[in-house]
Amino acid sequence: MSVDGLPRVLVVDDEAPLARLVARYFERDGFEVETTGSGQEAIALARELDPGVIVLDLGLPGIDGVEVCRTVRTFSDCYIVMLTARVEEVDKLIGLSVGADDYVTKPFSPRELVARVRAMLRRPRASLDAEGQVRHFGALTVDIVGREVHLGAEPVELTRTEFDVLAALAVRPRMVFARRQLIEVVWGEGWVGDERLVDVHIGHVRRKLGDDPANPVFVRTVRGVGYRMGSGE
Repeated sequence: MSVDGLPRVLVVDDEAPLARLVARYFERDGFEVETTGSGQEAIALARELDPGVIVLDLGLPGIDGVEVCRTVRTFSDCYIVMLTARVEEVDKLIGLSVGADDYVTKPFSPRELVARVRAMLRRPRASLDAEGQVRHFGALTVDIVGREVHLGAEPVELTRTEFDVLAALAVRPRMVFARRQLIEVVWGEGWVGDERLVDVHIGHVRRKLGDDPANPVFVRTVRGVGYRMGSGE
């Protein structure tokens, strides 16, 4: 943590001038920042420093951003913002479902990136109306305040974003959420990006819950509208 209580940010980009520029903007906003241009070193630093946020370039030499993200996800639920050089790469990343929380396409404004991370760090703890709520859906238990999920007696390990998506659905189980509504609850009303990111995280949650996408029990699709929680039966 930084002296202001903000999480440490790890900026990973082999374009050193860009990495330094991004780092300066985060530092001006009170964050403690580390930078690296190596995917291998990024993994080591993520283990050592336990950052709260990783800003990760896709096009790293050697171990690219996709592999770094996949590896980091085996030991950390930190927020990961992936930087991509081309709009088309967002399609690729969404298809790969590598576990990033958000995607930003170059060129971008470092100031806007910092604001986006700030918004990410503020979400959605208070907006879930989560006063002491533990929700049950058949064998599935979602502890909103404790941020824990169990399937029977077994804990289910979700990333922060995956939990936030599931919690949003669990708090209002009768409501059908359109993609945009989930984005406003989880990512914030000012978020701009590809709304298919919602589908990616829904897919992650279903996989970890053992939900069959063709016949889901816990997270159900309402065709042409969006998603809602199922009864678990």
